[in-house]
Amino acid sequence: MKILCLHVDYIEWKGLKKALKSMEDLSPKEISKKKVEEALVVLTAVEKGDNLNILEDYLKNIKEIAQSVGTKKIVLYPYAHLSSNLGSPKEAVSILENADEKLSKEGYEVSRAPFGYYKSFELKVKGHPLSELSREIVVKGNEEKEKELDLEEVKKLLKEISKSKLDTSKLEDNDHRILGKKMNLWSFSPVAPGMVFWHDKGLAVKNELINYWREIHRRENYQEISTPQIMDSKLWKVSGHWDKYKENNFLTHYEKRPFLAKPMNCPGGMLVYNTEPKSYKDLPLRVGELGIVHRVELSGVLSGLFRVIQFTQDDAHLFCANEKQVKEEIFGIMDMIKEFYKKFNLEFDHVELSTRPEKRIGSDKDWDTAEKLLEKALNEKKIKYKINEGDGAFYGPKIDFHLKDSMGRTWQASTIQLDFALPERFNLTYIDEEGNEKRPIMLHRVIYGSIERFIGIITEHYSGKFPLWLSPVQVRILPMNEGNNKFSEKLKEKFVKEGFRVEVDKTNESLGKKVRNAQLERVFYTVTIGDKEEEGKTLSVRSRDGSLEHGVKISKFISKVKKEIIDRK
Repeated sequence: MKILCLHVDYIEWKGLKKALKSMEDLSPKEISKKKVEEALVVLTAVEKGDNLNILEDYLKNIKEIAQSVGTKKIVLYPYAHLSSNLGSPKEAVSILENADEKLSKEGYEVSRAPFGYYKSFELKVKGHPLSELSREIVVKGNEEKEKELDLEEVKKLLKEISKSKLDTSKLEDNDHRILGKKMNLWSFSPVAPGMVFWHDKGLAVKNELINYWREIHRRENYQEISTPQIMDSKLWKVSGHWDKYKENNFLTHYEKRPFLAKPMNCPGGMLVYNTEPKSYKDLPLRVGELGIVHRVELSGVLSGLFRVIQFTQDDAHLFCANEKQVKEEIFGIMDMIKEFYKKFNLEFDHVELSTRPEKRIGSDKDWDTAEKLLEKALNEKKIKYKINEGDGAFYGPKIDFHLKDSMGRTWQASTIQLDFALPERFNLTYIDEEGNEKRPIMLHRVIYGSIERFIGIITEHYSGKFPLWLSPVQVRILPMNEGNNKFSEKLKEKFVKEGFRVEVDKTNESLGKKVRNAQLERVFYTVTIGDKEEEGKTLSVRSRDGSLEHGVKISKFISKVKKEIIDRK
């Protein structure tokens, strides 16, 4: 059932001629002109599957709306135009007659427009916010089922899904969007704008970055957690994200409660902190999370991996007992950032100290302390920086590390944020040496920032020629003829057991074409297997830099590659 409720100054109607032959003729009086003033008009379409079981919900909606607009006059007006899935006239009349009877018994003044007749009508709707309210009422079990698509409709939908094509005319050759397609790393689709479809080879790069992140964080005594992607709006109201950034978030509902797809990880991390009491002996506490987050972006600003809607943020939250611990932890984070970016031969263009914004939470006193602590840490580390007035997070000031990419663009990558406000709002506490309850000071930080964006940056930085440990394909085996395929497959099995990412090119192309394809796809090592190599159990190894070595022992090659991967060279 669908209804449209209109609070009117008046409605006037007149029956013209019968529209349904199955309906009995009504008397002239029943179809004559009638006018009702100051009423709630309930335009009603009874749909397939509706019966008297829907009456209770129908009346409940009518009474709720009538009470909210302050009227006891009800006009039940059959209105087929609200639905293309109309039920039987017999059920519709029965529902309307029963509704009339029950409402009248409860003291409502009910009028009913003629059913099964064409009618002319005129009405004047009031101008207040509740004057037009539509509702859909569904009997459980009678929900409208979508019509199954036929094959032609399916083909049409598939064509719409597949029509998106990247315009490469204005892109540089080493643009990550071109390289990603050429190397079969990832793709995008209009069915999920701003979200990455990771292919096997691209996911290998992402997973290696995550493995490296985990290794360093384990060494530095970080705990790793994972928190839900969708959480109740109450949490985001406590954190302040709801009031300040609601329009930039994805909203959904569960059992009539509003939920957000999380735009950041910190509120979930604070819930984890609060699950058990903390002592000063537990601090500093370092907690990391590779959390998938979502933020609403206009489609016009989406740009490959650089600007996305869904991304993985390598967050960490450090809970400190005092300012001395805060300073030490900031120094530790700075050293980690330096180590990470040295691994990729990347340098920062500049560093900024971003201060309090206009939209913020927390006291000015805490902001003063936080800004001074960050400034002192930068000075003691002898890091040159600029002041970026008013660009801090809404809960605290931050140090931003800006990276220059291969095309001269700068990106804010790593960040360190100092926060007194959210521990207060979430009532985070610990017990100090004297047994007193104290509030921890909190640091937020990321190293990669967005892993997706970082992959875009290094793809262009390396022009797709990733170091061996990151290479999507570390070794490709090229059998010279079909007779060498079996040995090549056994060799692949051996390499896979050693943990290498390996492919065998068994296409019917010439060896020269196979080598060229491997070079275009930035394969690190190309191993050629001919009869000579198979007999001697040796390899002909071509490196990506073009150097070629014949007669390489298999065990020697495995040892060399393993060492390079372990050393992340």
